[in-house]
Amino acid sequence: MAVMEMTDSNGNDRFDYFWQRQGEWVEEPNQRRGGESGVQRLSDESGHLLYAKRQIGHIYRSLLHPFGRPTVLREYDALHSFEQLGVRVPNIVYCGVERDADNQWRALLVSEALDGFVEIDTWYAEGNRERYGEVLHERILQDLARNLARMHRGHWQHGCLYSKHIFVRVLGEGDEAQAEVALLDLEKCRRRISRQRAAANDLKQLRRHSSWNEADWQKLLYFYQMAFGSAVKGLG
Repeated sequence: MAVMEMTDSNGNDRFDYFWQRQGEWVEEPNQRRGGESGVQRLSDESGHLLYAKRQIGHIYRSLLHPFGRPTVLREYDALHSFEQLGVRVPNIVYCGVERDADNQWRALLVSEALDGFVEIDTWYAEGNRERYGEVLHERILQDLARNLARMHRGHWQHGCLYSKHIFVRVLGEGDEAQAEVALLDLEKCRRRISRQRAAANDLKQLRRHSSWNEADWQKLLYFYQMAFGSAVKGLG
């Protein structure tokens, strides 16, 4: 996990290096939160694939930060905490923020690509459930459940838990195949006092924004409640 840096308008070499790099937009800059935010695909000197979230004036406000704080810092906080909790997330290469000459925030969050992972809906669309069979599919649901339970036991709510933010990778073939699941897009993550409330909100959101049938959902919920350690009310 890279160290987060905050600088003034004089900048620093590493911030300027990543800020000047340009690549293909995978998420075109959106105008919101008083500024703009977008994601580009880059590569480092060794040719490894990176993703760079770049923002100008894109902030959130809270009781701790009433005057505004770049949203990438909230995402960085979540990534750092998730790593400690054992939740699988992208590895951060660099995070930095600075104020420009007009005293406006500029922010960067650069992460490594999830090597071998694909969006779970794409994984289904490519016929992989049929290719690998139901035993492997249950392993996917179980690994997802474990990652979600670790997140919620740490009092974190994802806040944008759609299937498009769940990525899966299969290692091995046949009966030996294993599944790994990773979570993306933590910009809306926040800590909650109640673990149960964080869990209930995320899981209800995931149920609305996923394509699983009732049998799949009940399997996921079973694995989740086994990992979480207790039932979450209102999800059956």
